[in-house]
Amino acid sequence: MEGILDLRYALDTFYFLVMGAFVMWMAAGFAMLEAGLVRAKNTAEILTKNIVLYAIACIMYMLMGYNLMYPDGGSGFFPSIDLSFMFGGDNDPAAVLAQGSDEWYDGDYYSGMSDFFFQVVFVATAMSIVSGAVAERMKLWAFLAFAVVMTGFIYPIQGYWKWGGGWLDALGFSDFAGSGVVHLCGASAALAGVLLLGARKGKYLPDGKIKPIPGANLPLATLGTFILWMGWFGFNGGSELIVSNVGEANAVAAVFVNTNAAAAGGVVAALVTAQILFGKADLTMALNGALAGLVAITAEPLAPTPLWATLIGAVGGVLVVFSIIGLDKLKIDDPVGAISVHGMVGMWGLLAVPLTNSDASFVSQLIGLVSIFAWTAIVSGLVWFVLKVTMGIRVSEEEEYEGVDIGECGLEAYPEFGARSQANG
Repeated sequence: MEGILDLRYALDTFYFLVMGAFVMWMAAGFAMLEAGLVRAKNTAEILTKNIVLYAIACIMYMLMGYNLMYPDGGSGFFPSIDLSFMFGGDNDPAAVLAQGSDEWYDGDYYSGMSDFFFQVVFVATAMSIVSGAVAERMKLWAFLAFAVVMTGFIYPIQGYWKWGGGWLDALGFSDFAGSGVVHLCGASAALAGVLLLGARKGKYLPDGKIKPIPGANLPLATLGTFILWMGWFGFNGGSELIVSNVGEANAVAAVFVNTNAAAAGGVVAALVTAQILFGKADLTMALNGALAGLVAITAEPLAPTPLWATLIGAVGGVLVVFSIIGLDKLKIDDPVGAISVHGMVGMWGLLAVPLTNSDASFVSQLIGLVSIFAWTAIVSGLVWFVLKVTMGIRVSEEEEYEGVDIGECGLEAYPEFGARSQANG
């Protein structure tokens, strides 16, 4: 028995770490997607935000976020404060191996450090959602200051409500891998920031017309989408937590298949919707359709059949097109469609859970949805407001016109292109 437990512990720990690495690779996907969908003059700054926010998330979640999200105790609404994780430590091998098979599922079936690694890359994903929505006009250091609060406090508190055993978990709220806890949370923080930040200059004209501002590099945006699609197998597959027996191995396989199916459904549905509405096969809508399908299935990727997963993803693909159009009409400027992809479709993913999971109810799902949105939007709005009145959150009109690459980073992502443009001008 001891040898079997030893092997299962090693296998599940290794699986958890690999799935975490997949999710970490999503940081590259967000960076490439956003770099492709902004203008060339803002590329270096968006890349800077993406790599630095990942580093901040890792540090802040180590210092306080992980212990807030998974505390030893708490009221159900607010966790107890324990900052011990930063000093290290893991499961004692002798204690783990001394457990009988009946006690194996009490929580020591993989390394505690592997659990932290898997959780911290989720935090970075939530913060990456904010990056694209506020692109091309936000001050870099204001964004990074918000990232400190978001990853160290805002995200962990609502994460505790569900995944840390808090009140939403007790209520029966279901969110397998984070349509709400990760994606709706990130989108809510982004929405609060965008409302205070305002639209990019020239996006909405005085006569009411909406001026399209195309991205500089659609091949890069497409690469980013494929990277995110791949990383999502770790996002959803790793959330099954273990793989060391027949039942769990089958479950992980089902999650992979359903995740892939939902993304495919989202692509096709978004592209068809765009063709009907615009008369053109819009690549950017297809890319957002893939992400919408992935977000939609994230709340429950295990219970559906592959056909159901495809349909859930397809509904997400349709929703995201109409949401992007709707936000534009409301003059809510989101350069990459992040609020629509992760917010609107995150809501759909949560509400779709009872369609295939009989243990979930629409009431508990709705309560969870509203709670995550309200907490994140209100607290984020307060933080954004404090930053706005202290250090400011928006670059000057001149910096926005010239591009935030020069004003914020002092360099350009495409210097040869800039030199040619100046010479021709």
